[in-house]
Amino acid sequence: MIVAFSVTPLGVGEDVGEYVADAVRVVRASGLPNRTDAMFTSIEGEWDEVMDVVKRAVAAVEARAPRVSLVLKADIRPGVEDGLTSKVETVERHLARGDGRRGPMSETGLTGI
Repeated sequence: MIVAFSVTPLGVGEDVGEYVADAVRVVRASGLPNRTDAMFTSIEGEWDEVMDVVKRAVAAVEARAPRVSLVLKADIRPGVEDGLTSKVETVERHLARGDGRRGPMSETGLTGI
């Protein structure tokens, strides 16, 4: 499964980067495949291990902020491994064709694009 999540401290002012870094440190220390971008951190693994990391990342922010917001989206797809890489590679392959063809979204496994 892949989980994309965002942990935002509330009540700490506008600059939240140091708080978010606490959460990202937990994710990176987990050893699970992960990526962080401007909006979300994605992590891949089994249900229990991924959710444990999310819980610990929230706790890291919660330890320093009076309130925490969590946004989470999960792609639960048994049997798929390396989805963090393969999903993006599939889209890049279609983009590289440059022929303007559009296939069904099920080809990529991505939604919302």
